[in-house]
Amino acid sequence: MSEIKVPAMGESITEGTVSRWMVKEGDTVNQGDVLLELETDKVNIEISAEESGVLEKIIRQEGETVEIGETIGTLSAGSGGGSGAPASEPAAAEEKKAATPAPEAPTPPAPVAAAPESSDSGKTASPSARKLARERGIELDQVQSKDPIGRVYQDDVKSHSNQAPAPPPATKAPAASSAPAAGSSTYTKPVERQRMSRRRATIAKRLVEAQQTAAMLTTFNEVDMTAIMDVRKRRKDKFKEKHEINLGFMSFFTKAVVGALKKFPTINAEIDGEDVVLKKYYDIGIAVSAKEGLVVPVVRDADRLGFAEIEKSIADLASKARSNTLALSDLQGGTFTITNGGTFGSLLSTPILNTPQVGILGMHKIQLRPVAIDAERMENRPMMYIALSYDHRIIDGSEAVRFLVTVKELLEDPESLLIEG
Repeated sequence: MSEIKVPAMGESITEGTVSRWMVKEGDTVNQGDVLLELETDKVNIEISAEESGVLEKIIRQEGETVEIGETIGTLSAGSGGGSGAPASEPAAAEEKKAATPAPEAPTPPAPVAAAPESSDSGKTASPSARKLARERGIELDQVQSKDPIGRVYQDDVKSHSNQAPAPPPATKAPAASSAPAAGSSTYTKPVERQRMSRRRATIAKRLVEAQQTAAMLTTFNEVDMTAIMDVRKRRKDKFKEKHEINLGFMSFFTKAVVGALKKFPTINAEIDGEDVVLKKYYDIGIAVSAKEGLVVPVVRDADRLGFAEIEKSIADLASKARSNTLALSDLQGGTFTITNGGTFGSLLSTPILNTPQVGILGMHKIQLRPVAIDAERMENRPMMYIALSYDHRIIDGSEAVRFLVTVKELLEDPESLLIEG
């Protein structure tokens, strides 16, 4: 018999959630067959059988949180479904037989009651916290968590056990609250409670952390998109015929951002303690909306890529994001991020930093607006508001404004993008 363990999945990932089992107990599997899908903070990972046999036992159920190296099931060696099915019958009989005297001896069921990861209240906890809570006889749903998403850790259990017990509630309070006032309705309005996915919970946690740890400000400008739209109109057919990809807006914005980052290198940096790490490469994150939340895959060495290579890279990453096939390497190490709320109709927004990056550019909807061409002429032009959110700890306001002006100037003169590199 072999154990099915949670594999190592990268330095930044220490745990995951069992998303779904592809097989059930008693099923015969071959080496390489997918046993289950594990949801992590960044990507979903399939765990395959390392040998052929029969899935003997599922230890961790769907929805439970598991840590790297933890045993989540067992696989018995062998090849035939015939040997797997009968083997489970004696085991079931033994379990049933063992369960019979349980009512007479209340002690054995106690560990079973404390073992689930989450209580009826939906609270989750790390394995070490659950173990400590069992040892100290503490109910997890009574522990106050310091974690932004409510997960209970070992320190939370320790803090709870060190606190003095709360005084018992007054006996008259329930009676008073349980008696409805004359003419009052007992109707409860319908609600639906859904547990956040691990990825959504991680997004929520990181957004809160970004606002709490960075001195974040946003500056705005607007871009006249006339020249870019003219280039795309004239070049799009030949471009697609030659490169087999559409000429979109993202390649122009990526090129403009790289040009501006070269002029203002602090915006392509990050803070490490009391040091500022200036990055001499340009890995640009492109925010993509996927089914389970926003992800930011990275276009590597964007300064070395042409327009067609950037468009193909973005299209490939977006396709992988929507089919949930992104690898960890696709998401790690970006130096600056571009997000496009305009695809959903957003006219203006203040994007939140993708930490530890110190800058993010927000694109928005292109809208016809009257623009003064000179003292006597007004024209309707396709205009886009752009926003730069930045970490004021290392980026001064004047630097942020000049960076955004540089992006604007490069976009309004597309030919300059060809010589910026």
